Amino acid sequence: MSATHIHATVRATHATPPRARSRGVRFAQPSIAALPKTSTTRCPGLSSRGALRGDDALAASILGGSTATRTTHLTSRKPTVVVAAAGGASQTAKGRMCVAISGASGFVGSRLVAKLLAGGHEVRVLTRDVNAARMALRGSMTGGNVTFVSPEKWAAAIPGCTGVVNLAGEPISTRWNPAIKAEIMASRIKATKRIADAIAACESDRRPGVLVNASAIGFYGTSETRTFDEEAPAGGDYLSKVCQAWEATAEEVERTCDGATRVVVLRLGIVLDRDGGALGKMLPTFQIFAGGPMGDGAQWFSWVHREDAVGIVVESLTNPEMRGPVNVTAPNPVRMGEMCAALGRTLGRPSWLPVPDFAIQALLGEGATVVLQGQKVAPNAALKAGYKFKYERIDDALQNILR
Repeated sequence: MSATHIHATVRATHATPPRARSRGVRFAQPSIAALPKTSTTRCPGLSSRGALRGDDALAASILGGSTATRTTHLTSRKPTVVVAAAGGASQTAKGRMCVAISGASGFVGSRLVAKLLAGGHEVRVLTRDVNAARMALRGSMTGGNVTFVSPEKWAAAIPGCTGVVNLAGEPISTRWNPAIKAEIMASRIKATKRIADAIAACESDRRPGVLVNASAIGFYGTSETRTFDEEAPAGGDYLSKVCQAWEATAEEVERTCDGATRVVVLRLGIVLDRDGGALGKMLPTFQIFAGGPMGDGAQWFSWVHREDAVGIVVESLTNPEMRGPVNVTAPNPVRMGEMCAALGRTLGRPSWLPVPDFAIQALLGEGATVVLQGQKVAPNAALKAGYKFKYERIDDALQNILR
């Protein structure tokens, strides 16, 4: 719930981040026969002539061709071609994960892809637009095995995965009208239902062990006085109802799979990093000495460094103690005014020019609640499960991001 997205709009300033460098990544869809023998790995499911056998034809269809149509990253290391085995599961070394991700090209998803690939894991990107996802993720991929899967093939790509991460959803920091509100709800429910149905349809020995599904701290509604942990009840406003429906759709997996697939619901706070999200929108105004809080600055700002947000996703994939709702926020939330003061200190800029309530309401209408109201959230579940935050305090996080 990126409350500060409107800073650049209200002040009519905008900064476009530099385009990610490709780092030498080449996008290729080679056939097995077309690769030199020295760079081809024989995999189960191939005949001596390189043709897919039996059920492996289904795996090939997932990947978009007669062989595993996979983005192959050609770096200084010898490239390896991994061909999907029966039913679409990849052959992975012991301890390696195969993770299907929707919303992979987003602010959190792109960093998650990079982290998983750096760890030697396989990633299957579940996307509405394969070409757009490839382009968006170019800067996140420096090696490893990545498959891009269009919606009609999601159900065939999910069996055999270690886990599934669902981060998909239309942005909410915009002016709401009935059509936008319907899309905000539908985009979350539709993607989650597609994934939940695919998991439920898996054979028991091919079913992913965990579904990590996004939600948001908007689940709790807003308050200036209460502290919300995972045991707190849901709020009653529109965004809370969106989160409740989103979570309920994901939690159906536990029931339909008799608990065989663990479900983790990540109630994301305001994710901070330099090249996007709330902080990316705030920086331009502070850099021209025009920064300040929105509204009176008293609303709570429950933040989390993007590195910790991704860390909690990975912890959810690997730690069986992570189950049910998990607040993805740092242990020390601040008020909006404190956040802006810390940002000003880090940049050596003043935080003196607030954006008045009426300007935000004129711009966003009902959607202004995202900006002008907040909630103080505690990450009790993550801490209880043993997750160690790298950035617990806002000053430390901002210094790391802006150094």
